[in-house]
Amino acid sequence: MEKLSYHQCLEELFALGRFGIKLELDTVAGILERLGSPEKTFYTVHIAGTNGKGSIASTIASILKSTGVATGLYTSPHLIKFNERFAINGVQVSDDEIVDAYMAVKAVDTGERKATYFELTTTMAFYLFALKKVTWAVIETGMGGRLDATNVLNPALSIITNLSIEHTDYLGNTLEEIAGEKAGIIKPGVPVITGVSQPEALAVIKATAQKQGAPLYVMGDDFSTTAVNDKPSSPFDYQGISLSLKGLETPLPGAHQIQNAALALGACELLCTPGTTNPQPPAITPETIRQGLAATQWPGRLEYILHDPHVILDGAHNLHAAENLARFLKEEGKAPHLTLVIGVLDDKPYRKMLEYLVPTAHRIIFTRPKINRNLDPEILRENSRDLTQVETTVIDDVGEAVIHAIDTAPPEGTVCVAGSLYVVGEARSCILDKYIKKIDFS
Repeated sequence: MEKLSYHQCLEELFALGRFGIKLELDTVAGILERLGSPEKTFYTVHIAGTNGKGSIASTIASILKSTGVATGLYTSPHLIKFNERFAINGVQVSDDEIVDAYMAVKAVDTGERKATYFELTTTMAFYLFALKKVTWAVIETGMGGRLDATNVLNPALSIITNLSIEHTDYLGNTLEEIAGEKAGIIKPGVPVITGVSQPEALAVIKATAQKQGAPLYVMGDDFSTTAVNDKPSSPFDYQGISLSLKGLETPLPGAHQIQNAALALGACELLCTPGTTNPQPPAITPETIRQGLAATQWPGRLEYILHDPHVILDGAHNLHAAENLARFLKEEGKAPHLTLVIGVLDDKPYRKMLEYLVPTAHRIIFTRPKINRNLDPEILRENSRDLTQVETTVIDDVGEAVIHAIDTAPPEGTVCVAGSLYVVGEARSCILDKYIKKIDFS
């Protein structure tokens, strides 16, 4: 097979998106078996849920890295460059490594059905982590859990972050149905930790854990956090399963990130306990926890990327995330003048998202990302007419919308780009190129 260039590799991968999503595990399992089962060469933490997966995954990976063990991190989607999905010890893999991984998995994609985009990226991640001799890998599900391509794993720990109505065409129309899909990552005897709070959804997770004989730890019951004061980005205390820590800090802004940190810390406590799927616990200590928390990075999620004016990037790509962002903009990040740049995909509850976000703004620019699932910004504008009296503009191109917002905002003002991770990715690329002038994608 002739080796492809990095550009050709991505062209082939992205073209697979037209075949959509296939929820089954046989195709991925077959590829991995023909690769020699790379997923069995490292220990894993497996994370499902609606929001917070990436933040929690990044935090756990940062804490593991601080212990000195080789740590892999697999997340999705990427914001600017495909390589962002695969990090080893906090560093994205190289273009050449992407090509080698793609060629390897493509060569054994010989099952009854060709693999989809996400199935191939998942097998590429496991191949790369095995090749680079990763000891621990933190793996984020793409969608759902039970039939997600990542669910071929037998992890040391499973995490279900939180739940809201999402992807109803695939996961169901009720919280109970969605909880059943997410709970599909719970494995026999493997500890599971959750931040799910809705009684009907939590009942499903409890029943699944009991059926699987999996010890379950629930945020608020078995572990919790308390903010030290009521100031923005307050330090917090952690009251854990068997560990208590005071005066912790996370660089990720937003009150919800303290809850995400609680799940990450609860997970780290459990990782310290030997088990059948975790015979060699990482040497996590209070000091490595503090170091790992402080070093955590998660771009595009309440990320302050510029000052004068302040520019905040936040995906806010579903209803729960939009609610969190609106709360932040009204409280911690309240600005004398806020310009909202917003674009949404056509499968999202855009009207409800607008009801949260539009009232926070003094000016709104509607836009759309280049992905074919974008929603016409005129529809967003029309649905906002009864929610605000402020100036609204439509600028189709995300880069042009962001440049206009920044160049016309008052120095003391804030520009917030939100509504889709695809919008944020295009905005981040534009800002790095035009205003920061120095990009290091290594």
